[in-house]
Amino acid sequence: MAGGLTAAGLRAKLAALAKNPPSSPVRIGDGGGLHLLVKPGQPGGAWVLRYSFGGRRRDMGLGPYPEVGLAEAREAAEAARRRLRAGADPLAAREAERAEQARMAAAAKAKAVTFREAAAAAAEAKRDGWSNPKHAAQWLATLEQHAFPKIGSMPVAEVGTDDVLRVLRPIWSKIPETASRIRQRIEAVLDTARIRGWRQGGDNPARWRGHLAEELPPPRRVKRVEHRPALPWQEMPAFMAELAKVEGMGAAALRFAILTAARTGEVRGMTWGEVDMEAALWTVPAARMKARRAHRVPLSAAALDVLRAVRPESPRRDALVFPGANGAMLSDMTVSAVIRRMNEAAAGDDPDAPPRWRDHEGRAVVPHGFRSTFRDWAGETRPEGRDVVERALAHTIKDKAEAAYARSDLLEKRRPLMEAWAKWCERPAGGAEVRHLAAERRRRTA
Repeated sequence: MAGGLTAAGLRAKLAALAKNPPSSPVRIGDGGGLHLLVKPGQPGGAWVLRYSFGGRRRDMGLGPYPEVGLAEAREAAEAARRRLRAGADPLAAREAERAEQARMAAAAKAKAVTFREAAAAAAEAKRDGWSNPKHAAQWLATLEQHAFPKIGSMPVAEVGTDDVLRVLRPIWSKIPETASRIRQRIEAVLDTARIRGWRQGGDNPARWRGHLAEELPPPRRVKRVEHRPALPWQEMPAFMAELAKVEGMGAAALRFAILTAARTGEVRGMTWGEVDMEAALWTVPAARMKARRAHRVPLSAAALDVLRAVRPESPRRDALVFPGANGAMLSDMTVSAVIRRMNEAAAGDDPDAPPRWRDHEGRAVVPHGFRSTFRDWAGETRPEGRDVVERALAHTIKDKAEAAYARSDLLEKRRPLMEAWAKWCERPAGGAEVRHLAAERRRRTA
């Protein structure tokens, strides 16, 4: 609807007001309720549409002049009049639109907040309540290990019950105390996210009573499955590099046990008569095996190097390969002490420092745990099947039907496996990532 003003006429009226400033607000009308409101001491003015709705007079701001010109102000006024004719209050409608835009912007911002970021915020919020500043790092450490790999990069607004169970189910029976703490921490993170507007209201998917309690057994009833503390296989190159700096027969025995994935008791009792250097083979007699069956161990080049380093000129066949003091057998404590001293050296003067060589739960690793490390490495990176890996570990096949067919010890299939393990252990720390051949094998056979 054309009004009574023109752009030139409006400028002229404003110029006149500038020469003779008014002492009170002046309205320059355009018709149909649209006018420019000019206040004393303020340049330009503000467009206002005056209208009546529900028996009340209302003023709707349409923007400042000259930023909003006459033509644009008329368009905005006409849009508001159309809403009036449709029976809606244009000012209330605009406020509702702005509220919806703000809600959508907040939702988009909340969706961008990941679970990891929300966890950091939750830990920071709790920091003042912790007497020890290290608690924040410890609080996040279990989430870093168990939760972040699965849900850390997810928008915290989208984390649901299934996602929480994906974190908890694999560890609920293995490490129930830790798993229970992780559940509590996930619940706290999601509560923080809701309070800060990063999640909608409603039940917390990590809530125990009346929720996860229906899916998981109570932590106090879970029988703990004990596992020896094992170093993550990704850290083996760094560990072996540090182990190489340690002198003594205990360190050599530990290195050999790692390279062969053998039990330390088998290594400590090993004699030169059991070793065939030319055939690169170590045959552990049945009497010294846990399963009471002889076990042939293929020796990698690195394992042979360890033997050459400790081999005397002409060893007796019954002489121990890794003798202790006075030729006696090394004690298990002697081998374990190698790792303890490595952790002490890494800690330096800090008595509260966590073990440098530790498992996923922060426990100092033990010699027997390297067999689990080997199994994890083989399962995640190698194309050999489970049966080859189990024979490398000299595990007894519990399934009688399967055992009936397991006549071979798969020695030749185990040779490349052990050579690859040695190369992984001996590679420079921080090198290129290992290819996940096991995953490739699964894709080929799918």
